[in-house]
This record gives sequence, structure tokens and C-alpha cells, in this order.
Amino acid sequence: MERRHFLSALGIGAAAAGLAACGGSDDSASGGSSDDGGGGGGVDGGLITIIVNDPSNPYWKTEGDVAAAKAEELGYTTTVGAHKGDTNTENTLVDTAISNQSVALIMDPANADGSIGTIKKAIQADIPVFLINAEINEAGVAKAQLVSNNAQGAALGAQEWVERMGGSGTYVELFGLPSDNNAQTRSNGFTTTISQYPDLEKVGEEVADWDRTKGHDKAQSLLQAHPDIDGLISGNDEMALGAIAAFKEAGALEGIVVGGFDGSPDAVEAIKNGELAYTVLQPVAQFAELVIEMADDFLRNGTEPEEEKQALDCILITEDNVDKMTAPFTYTE
Repeated sequence: MERRHFLSALGIGAAAAGLAACGGSDDSASGGSSDDGGGGGGVDGGLITIIVNDPSNPYWKTEGDVAAAKAEELGYTTTVGAHKGDTNTENTLVDTAISNQSVALIMDPANADGSIGTIKKAIQADIPVFLINAEINEAGVAKAQLVSNNAQGAALGAQEWVERMGGSGTYVELFGLPSDNNAQTRSNGFTTTISQYPDLEKVGEEVADWDRTKGHDKAQSLLQAHPDIDGLISGNDEMALGAIAAFKEAGALEGIVVGGFDGSPDAVEAIKNGELAYTVLQPVAQFAELVIEMADDFLRNGTEPEEEKQALDCILITEDNVDKMTAPFTYTE
């Protein structure tokens, strides 16, 4: 299969909801070809399409920005699109990636089940697919699935939260997007740890879809139903920050232990301000670079990743080490 190498410079459109058509020269070069998503080997440059969830969330914006910067450093052109959790939008973005003759597709899948067919379509078009942040429920489809070690991170955060709670009290939980396996993995990790402390009682849970506004509104409702809660544990920072805003509006934040997950810049500031007890850093900046290096090695040398599914450990961030956050989602010893 002949793949056109797009040589015109492309901006990193991380905030765009779709992919812009990519202009280029008429020069073309032969890339690797096979029936299993690109044979790899011999490709030098070309377009790498990156699809993230929603760049209005700093986590996903960093994911797209870092991946694009690394790809361009290695000699590729890039375009970044966002599906915002919608599989139909995701499908359209992949169609554009195919029509633009992308040499590789880096994707944070919208749905653990619903994204599988779309990924297979890219593979049938001889485009190797590398997944980051979220998994799909089928092995052997993508070249790699790089994620945070969500179970380890959830246990790490929950143990810190338990200690801040003093091992007793009532609490509520904000749950992430149900179609994302990470939401259930984190919630399960919280429960496994917290259930060891019988004096901690969960009195409410709401789904807030990783979103700050929904986190605010759901926390507001939970507080109205349970005005004497002692803590809130959240599946991500955005929901936790929304909850903090709701508690502050109600004059109830003091005495409520709020825990987050992601390591976002706003969460870092909330820790410094004494509003958020901790966050669990997902090393998104690290695996966004790593996935591009894997794709590059495959495209140039035909090197398959040693393992398809790879999980990178998370880091607990508190007031004791928050100053080691040197850039968005970057922890420096």
C-alpha cells in the first residue's frame, strides 16, 4: 500500500472537535504494508493522527499536546482531534485519518466496547493503532494499550484518604464515565481499601462523567441529602474540584476530606491552597511520549511492542511533595 507523506506543517489543534483536512505535496513514498494494521519498517515521516477525548479537560489536552510534540520532534506531521466521548464522532475522525493516509493512529478510545469496530476499520486500512489512557475490551487488536495503573493508583489514593478521615465517618463518592473501564477500576480500588475500615460508611454515590460542572451539581445534591458528611472521594480531579466549589458555596468545605485523581494543574493548586487533600498523578505526559516512541519504532523498524497492555504506576501527590510537580502532569524527583 502506498502512503502519501504529508510534508506541510500542521498546527496542534488540541481544542478542535474534528480533524482538519491535511494539505501536502504530491511527493509520495512507500510505507510498510500488511493485513494486520501496518507491517512497519521503512517509513520515514508522514502524518500521525492523534485522537483524544476532550481537550477542555487539562488531562486530555496534555495527552494530545505531548504526543503531538513528540511526534513532530521525530519528524512526523500531526493532527489532533477530539471525540468528547461520542463513538460516532470518533468514527468520523478515524474516517478522516484513513482518507488523509495517516501512517499511524494514536487514540484514547471513547468506549471500551463501542470503539473496537472503529479501531478495526483503521487496521483494515493498514494503519497501525496505538491506544493510550483507556483500554478496550478486546486484546490483539491494537499494537499497544498504554494506561495508568488505575488499581494501584486507586489503592494509593484511598489509603491516604482513609488516613485523612481518621478511619471513621460518613462519605460520598463521585463516579466517572461508566463507558470508561477506568471509572469502575478506580471505584473498585476505593472500595477494596475502604471496606477494611468498618467505621467508614458510604452514604451516597453519583455519576459525574469526569466533568467538573457535573461534579459540582452532583456534589451539591449529595450535600443536600447528607449535610453531615465527613468526606468525598472522587474518580478524577475535575469532579473533585467541582465538588470543592459546591462545598465552598454552601460554606461546608471545612471539615470535609476531598480526594482526587489525575494530578491536574488545578488540583495541584487546590492542594497548595489546602482545599484538596491529595491527588493521584497519572503519568499521562510520560505515556503520551512513550506511545509515540513505540509507534515510531514500529514504523521505522517494524518493532512490535513487547507487550500489548502496559500499565504505568501512579504517584500520590500531597502537600509534602506537591512542589515536585514541575510541569502539567509531570513529577520530577
